[in-house]
Amino acid sequence: MSESRSFSQERPIRVFLLDDHEVVRRGLADLLDAEPDIAVVGDAENVEHALARGPALRPDVAVLDVRLPDGDGITVCRELRSRMPGLACLMLTSFDDEEALLDAIMAGASGYVLKQIKGSDLVSAVRTVASGRSMLDPETTARLMRSLRAGPSEQPAVAPELASLSPREREILVLIGDGLTNREIGKKLYLSEKTVKNHISRLLAKLGVQRRVQAAVLASQLEQPEPSERPGH
Repeated sequence: MSESRSFSQERPIRVFLLDDHEVVRRGLADLLDAEPDIAVVGDAENVEHALARGPALRPDVAVLDVRLPDGDGITVCRELRSRMPGLACLMLTSFDDEEALLDAIMAGASGYVLKQIKGSDLVSAVRTVASGRSMLDPETTARLMRSLRAGPSEQPAVAPELASLSPREREILVLIGDGLTNREIGKKLYLSEKTVKNHISRLLAKLGVQRRVQAAVLASQLEQPEPSERPGH
């Protein structure tokens, strides 16, 4: 599966919408359908309908409301992605809720945006997650990272899973946390893209996570105060 996907007017991004408010669904559909490279292929107003309709429509991106009358969009994200691993989920919420963000990341969501977002920014977010990149609301994510670093309970400086990583894997994990792509990590560390991919597969397995966004959350525990060394020869 290629890491980044491209779309066009001939092959638009297929979007599925989930929101319990009809006005919001219509507004989102009008906004996204106005873009030549995006097509809204269907929508749902609750969890039950989303799980019944979503897979049949084969969307590239699902825009999911977090809070719903019969459940939540995070469960829908997890369920849909278990059936369609290539699906990118963009969580949409009116709540600036750190717990929901962490749950969304752990459910494999590629992005999390607040409903106050400008229309043009939402369109960009859909394109970003469709292409295989993550689009997490920077302000909310930064606050989550801070709360993870200074949790309420006494936490060990480094989670046990992180302690099992080799120095090279830790280095790569920090760069994943900085949002670098495999190619950028390779350039920075003088490694081939394939070698970086292999390192990432191994470190994800050691951390017990499946996606690099989840690894990025754990990377927040790997703050390295000392300046990074220059590569040898």
